[in-house]
Amino acid sequence: MAGGAEQGRIGPGDRGRCPGGRAVKPPRRITVFTHHYPEDTRAAVLRLVEKVRDRGVEVRFPPAEVEKHSIDDQDGCVLNANEDDATDLAIVFGGDGTILTALRACAVSGAPVFGFNYGAIGFLSTVERDQLDEGIDRALSGDFDVLKMPALETEVGGQRRMGVNDISLHRRANSRVATLEYSVGSEQLGRVRSDGLVAATPVGSTGYNLANGGPVLAWGVEGYVVSFIAPHTLTAREWRTRPSATRSTSPPTGARWASWSRGRASSCASGTTR
Repeated sequence: MAGGAEQGRIGPGDRGRCPGGRAVKPPRRITVFTHHYPEDTRAAVLRLVEKVRDRGVEVRFPPAEVEKHSIDDQDGCVLNANEDDATDLAIVFGGDGTILTALRACAVSGAPVFGFNYGAIGFLSTVERDQLDEGIDRALSGDFDVLKMPALETEVGGQRRMGVNDISLHRRANSRVATLEYSVGSEQLGRVRSDGLVAATPVGSTGYNLANGGPVLAWGVEGYVVSFIAPHTLTAREWRTRPSATRSTSPPTGARWASWSRGRASSCASGTTR
């Protein structure tokens, strides 16, 4: 499990301090992320631009955001910015899926993600949409706590992918049920015939993992859980391990697998260890 994503939270305590004691400075660069329905979020985006105009704050819009909201070239706005570039704060107008996208983009820089709930549930959101003006003011002032969230990292073929919720390994469509060999560190734990497996953080344990019959981990629990997808055995059980443990999985000979981290896929062939 890799450490890695930070999320803004409005709550009591010293202004601009996080639970770990790190000061949250007022941001000078902000990157904006929104969901796929610009008619719902355009007014919020324009309000943000209006509020930063007199603060000398740079607002960065990745290409997808420029296209969705028809952002004009104006003072303080950087158009077609790379969403992975260093930033001081990511502001999200969207749901949990968009917040996860922003968390992944900011994982390397460690910039906090401040989410406005424009989705259905808003489990990861910092504030609700009816708190727009207050939320923007507090985000621009650094007046929020920072909650550090664990993340998972997978590597195959030299490529690394990160997942804040979970990472899943699936057999290819139309292929047969296969046997997975899995281990933690250097210790092999067993073999399971299944359609794949899901590794989930405590934050993501209520998603795909729960649907597999895996346990729910409370926020703050140090570790992650692995559950199997449609196991074809009576002995397969979900299991939990410490945050620093490396879990390896080997597909069977002749098989091809697909790995998913919140909609982003990669593939691995037989003999590859994950």
